[in-house]
Amino acid sequence: MALLGSLISRSLKIRKKFTPPVASGITYQRHTLRQLIERGQYTAFGKAYGFDKILSQEVDFVKAFRETVPFHTYNEMYESWWKRCIAGEENVTWPGKVKYFALSSGTSESASKQIPVTQDMIKAIKKMGFKQLYSMANFNVPPAAFQKGILMLGGTTTLFEKGEHYEGDMSGISAKNMPKWVSNLLYKPGNKISKRENWEDRIKLIVRKAKSWDVGTICGVPAWVQIVLDRIIKFHKVDNIHEIWPNLSVYIHGGVSFEPYRESIGKLLGHPITYIETYMASEGSFGFQARPNEQGIKLVLNNNIFFEFVPFNSQNFDDDGNPRAGLESVLINEVSEHVDYAVMISTCAGAWRYFIGDVIRFTNAAEYEIVITGRTKQFLSLCGEHTSVDNMNKAIDTVARNLGITIREFTVAGLKYEDLFAHRWYIGTDDLNVDPEAVRKIIDQTLCELNDDYAVERTSALKEVFVEIVPASVFYDYMRYKGKEGAMNKFPRVLKGRTLEEWEQYLSQTNNTNS
Repeated sequence: MALLGSLISRSLKIRKKFTPPVASGITYQRHTLRQLIERGQYTAFGKAYGFDKILSQEVDFVKAFRETVPFHTYNEMYESWWKRCIAGEENVTWPGKVKYFALSSGTSESASKQIPVTQDMIKAIKKMGFKQLYSMANFNVPPAAFQKGILMLGGTTTLFEKGEHYEGDMSGISAKNMPKWVSNLLYKPGNKISKRENWEDRIKLIVRKAKSWDVGTICGVPAWVQIVLDRIIKFHKVDNIHEIWPNLSVYIHGGVSFEPYRESIGKLLGHPITYIETYMASEGSFGFQARPNEQGIKLVLNNNIFFEFVPFNSQNFDDDGNPRAGLESVLINEVSEHVDYAVMISTCAGAWRYFIGDVIRFTNAAEYEIVITGRTKQFLSLCGEHTSVDNMNKAIDTVARNLGITIREFTVAGLKYEDLFAHRWYIGTDDLNVDPEAVRKIIDQTLCELNDDYAVERTSALKEVFVEIVPASVFYDYMRYKGKEGAMNKFPRVLKGRTLEEWEQYLSQTNNTNS
């Protein structure tokens, strides 16, 4: 183990001394798209949309592709194409049969999505992992960290056989295809624990065995990492996690904004560690934070994923976040900073001009660095206030800092109020004596400062803001109640329609709010 860690650390230092030639982003993307079309031209999808003609020397293949192939939501890809893959048909949207399908945890939808994961995508994800490992040479990571355990808090690694394919969490598919040297030497909690289907059972075993491991890196969604670390500290009766894992140096996170959790996770540590954000979904691995002290995630443009970016505005999306006909996308060389874009991808898993549901903003267009600002279905604009999840995260962070409280979860809903509109915030915290009115004032003031549209509507149609304080455990209990407990599941930041009705009904049954 020590020899392996030393070799990794030394190879990173050597690699840092050499700067390989780098092409422009659009050059990488054009090459990527051509490769994808060439591989896909003999599939049913490729034949339906004339990929052979798109590759003709007489046309600009990028322009022809975007004009010929329509955009797709999940339901459209599933109904027209992916359910044929699930039935065992080969060469539907990508060459061969699809062996794995990732069950996307989702946030607003109650049913899981079945996302195809091809062997080519598995290779791309492994390649991305090595790219991120190389980038860690830019961070102040102690060499010893590379010879310590890597605790991966994902979903169950158990995969379920469904005829000729397997279904399960993306973490399970990744674990099954993990390099043996990582699985055998570094991976925690190990295959035996990770295969347990019940999240609570896995956590109990992790908590009990924590003291026998020497963990240097943790990977996982912040909300669940926070829960696990807190329970380890309490079970072993120590003051912080570094009394258990003195070599813990790196936390690799993703899936949701880290800012609402930064303060609370920091309180569980004995000393500062390096935080590195990554951008991975069931549809693929898209990028990672490559530069220290920079918030942006660098998109990787030469790894079998072709990106298009659709301005997230009323011209391209309706009030429910659904894409409109005739929308226009831009390519990586055409993006602007500080503009919200919905992400559309074409991949080696057979997704074609497919909306993944994320909304991003470029913080540095020249470096292809982005932040995730929300979801196309998770924003509030009842009357033109255009409140994004990014706005909400910053408001919650301000509340936590100003009032000195720990907010573990939150969600927001819009409602009609006195013939106009209002927002209702549900704040999950263990500090139940906090004054809801103080929270309300900070949220409202912060959003007015951040968002001009919100400020304008607060003087007219957005009549009121309500705050309800909820024990943090209620959020986790609700996820368990909905069958969505565990590290791959995230509580939705915005509740609408049926999901809002179900949440409010659950709260009325538990009677655990303080408004």
